[in-house]
Amino acid sequence: MTTPLPTVDLTDALFRGAMDLDRSGRGVMPHRLPRWVRQQFPDPQLLMAASQPSGVRLALRTAATVVEIDALRTRREYVGMPPRPDGVYDLFVDGELTARSAVDGGAAVRIDMATGTVEHVDGPVGTIRFAGLPAGDKELELWLPHDEATEVLALRADAPVSPAPDRRRPVWLHHGSSLSQGSGAASPSTTWPAVAASAGEVELVNLGLGGSALLDPFLARTMRDQAADLIGIAVGINVVNTDVMRLRAFVPAVHGFLDTVRDGHPTTPLVVLTPTWCPTHEDTPGPAAPTLVDGQVVFRATGDPADVLRGRLTLRVIREQLAAVVAQRSADDPNLHLVHGTDLYGAADAELRPLPDGLHPDAQTHLDMGRRFAELVFGPCGPFARGEWR
Repeated sequence: MTTPLPTVDLTDALFRGAMDLDRSGRGVMPHRLPRWVRQQFPDPQLLMAASQPSGVRLALRTAATVVEIDALRTRREYVGMPPRPDGVYDLFVDGELTARSAVDGGAAVRIDMATGTVEHVDGPVGTIRFAGLPAGDKELELWLPHDEATEVLALRADAPVSPAPDRRRPVWLHHGSSLSQGSGAASPSTTWPAVAASAGEVELVNLGLGGSALLDPFLARTMRDQAADLIGIAVGINVVNTDVMRLRAFVPAVHGFLDTVRDGHPTTPLVVLTPTWCPTHEDTPGPAAPTLVDGQVVFRATGDPADVLRGRLTLRVIREQLAAVVAQRSADDPNLHLVHGTDLYGAADAELRPLPDGLHPDAQTHLDMGRRFAELVFGPCGPFARGEWR
């Protein structure tokens, strides 16, 4: 009979990359938006994305060779749609990816997009066990799943555990859509922001929120109040595929968002990332609608390209407007920079590796985008080059 492992206290200091930690009495639920935002605007899409811990890690110092995690995941299920892949945990030992696993069991949120109904289905707690870890004192970093809500109920180890020491690396605060959250990535450490952060040797705080990169004022205030050495804002695809505003509202909203962020970070290097290439919405407005094609979900644009003349937005229009805004503001704000999303994933890339569902990149594309962003932005001539802000 296996001897039970000692339980480790789940202190706040063990978690990295979360904005808030909810303690239910049975465990810890990391959130990527502060409580006041979730109370002020409890939109189901926003709450779901914020509860999915993209970029959130458990960072430990220990001599343990066996570590166990009890967790309750909450999966999304769409009625009539293929099941989504299981969320993945990535375990790094002294900076090297050592193991990758998924938890079983879990609850589900069952969504019927035709009727708009949502059903919550309970499920059992799952356990992940990492055994055979190297002997001796070491740092462990366990990345939680980027695309399913995760409540950590227990942590156990066969040796004492303490928080990993703060490496005092610069903090990169990044906001974007589901592409930034990691939709389509193979695992949490291989989303494009995670890949870029690793290459840039910075600490990632990922505010990529699926379906919710909409220039919301509360998001700007959140970024204003969050400590950061570097800031990234990716905007465009959600504005189009939700058809949430017109050109007249979009440009002032961009200015207002940047104004608020600058209230808290007046000189912090800030990158505005324009949309990556997406044939679905290059010249056709939203909203986007999911359909089944050969058993797979594919998104189609349902707007009329002729309506661009009346102020409806496409990705091409948004790129032009963002470039104009940054050019205007950078005359008085030398730390504001524009990065072209099409340099991360452009038309030629779409020919070689099309977006599988018409909106989201695949796993290899996430890796490519992360490396390209790191070269452009963290490289010697980039806006986040070390000499510029250290």
